[in-house]
Amino acid sequence: MAWGWTLAAAAMLAASPVLAGPPELDRLFAEWRVFEASGTRDGAPDYTPAAMTAKAAALKTWQARLAKFDRSGWPVADQVDWNLVRAEMNGLDFDLHVLKPWQRDPAFYISLWTSQSDTPAHEGPVHHAPIELWQYSFPLDAAAQAKLAGELHGIAPLLRQARGNLTGNARDLWTSGTISVGEQASGLDELATRITGASPELKAAVAEAQAATAEYIAWLTAEAPKKTGPSGVGIENYDWYLKNVQLSPLTWVGEVAILKRELGRAHSALRLEEHNHRDLPPLVGAADEAAYTVQAQAAVRRYIDFARDNDIFTVHDYMAPALLAKIGHYVPPEKQDFFTIVQHRAPLALWMHWYHWFDLAVMRTDPNPDPIRRGALLYNIWDTRSEGFATANEEMMLHAGLFDVSPREREVVWIMAAQRAARGLASLYAQANQIDLKAAQAMQVARTPNGWMSPTLPLVGFEQGLYLRQPGYGTSYITGKYQVDKLFDELFETKPGFTVKQFYDGLNGFGMIPPSMVRWQWVGNDDEAKAIGAEQAITPALPLATSEPSDPKVKPSPRIPAPRR
Repeated sequence: MAWGWTLAAAAMLAASPVLAGPPELDRLFAEWRVFEASGTRDGAPDYTPAAMTAKAAALKTWQARLAKFDRSGWPVADQVDWNLVRAEMNGLDFDLHVLKPWQRDPAFYISLWTSQSDTPAHEGPVHHAPIELWQYSFPLDAAAQAKLAGELHGIAPLLRQARGNLTGNARDLWTSGTISVGEQASGLDELATRITGASPELKAAVAEAQAATAEYIAWLTAEAPKKTGPSGVGIENYDWYLKNVQLSPLTWVGEVAILKRELGRAHSALRLEEHNHRDLPPLVGAADEAAYTVQAQAAVRRYIDFARDNDIFTVHDYMAPALLAKIGHYVPPEKQDFFTIVQHRAPLALWMHWYHWFDLAVMRTDPNPDPIRRGALLYNIWDTRSEGFATANEEMMLHAGLFDVSPREREVVWIMAAQRAARGLASLYAQANQIDLKAAQAMQVARTPNGWMSPTLPLVGFEQGLYLRQPGYGTSYITGKYQVDKLFDELFETKPGFTVKQFYDGLNGFGMIPPSMVRWQWVGNDDEAKAIGAEQAITPALPLATSEPSDPKVKPSPRIPAPRR
């Protein structure tokens, strides 16, 4: 086993004197990131029990080193940075003691990623050597072929290791993860057709990865009947995660209340919009590729022009191209899932959520000078900011008047809000082990309006599978929106003359960090920071379950109503 940080080195770090200021914090952060990603075996990341035991022991030293900072007199911005580092360390702590994706989640070992995420980093737990195929330009030159072949050679040893590491008993994670691994198999098959003229080395690497993936899927399938346990982390662990990793002022109970409220609000607003527009013709999706392209491109121009003409935000040169590059293609009606239905009937509504691509462009073209905030925080700590603001932007633009010229598009904004609330609420019950994955999917389908959520297309399985793998992600769209709305309100209440444009233009300057931390720094209100312990020393160890989550006393499952058509 190769291990980048020994226990002796960790002890030396613990003996260091009290650290004095932000430059030392930046250095610790850089060293922490090296440690967090360290550990290899046979050319692949090492997640064996011995490696994880060593990492857990060393983590305590990193937490102790962070706690030694004397933060008295630090500006709020530097206090926020300290807490962001604290949250990352707590994220690893949570993974080591509770989530254990290397032990419980077969999808953790997926290596091949064929498309770019619209968020700052991959959604959910991902191992430390992903292959970002979307970053390659085909046909590949000699250097790219050699690089890709080297990355692909890591798949086989990692999947061999996985068969020894995956000793957990999480039934739903196992079955949904097996389906997800099938996507890697499909991606490798497609890759094989794109490299027919490539080097023998690359062809051999692809074939090796194909065989290893097929063997892994066969093993997962054979082991599946043995898996009988729950997959959620439980309410107590979920609350700890929200507070200490997500830096959220909410709890499981609070999130349930917010999502129930938003689900009901979205449904009632939709029905009122439909009543108001009852004499207008219904939205009709594009009928072919040409019509779809015209409609999608026009929606981008309309959005950009509206923002510029109404002083919503500063329009930069990268914005229109960022959206135009992602508008996609025509999909026949029988193959349209929820989001492609939206794209074809009211693309502008979805483009509002794709503020994501603006966020990514900012991170790429105007990186934050603060090294801690420059890139994506680990453990999806960015999700309430990224997904929350993207979701908030949909309703904000509705109220700002973007959809006034096409009133029926307003209905789609409420349909999307209901879908996100329904899936998030279902994910909460699944994390609490009150319902299983199948029931969570049924609840999402039933509570998405007008039959737009197909129970048979892959989207519902992908979404609920992801939200089971990553606590807090399924709710972050709505709970993040709640926090962004609160921030928006307080800025106008506390800063005379504050404008919408100042909000939009100013938000990105804080980096992709939790809204509670933005609020502390921008508004100056520290009540949420205190509530999550942001001004206290970090918790030295998890006071939570340290093994496979036990099956709690299962409460009656929430009533799942019939689908609304």
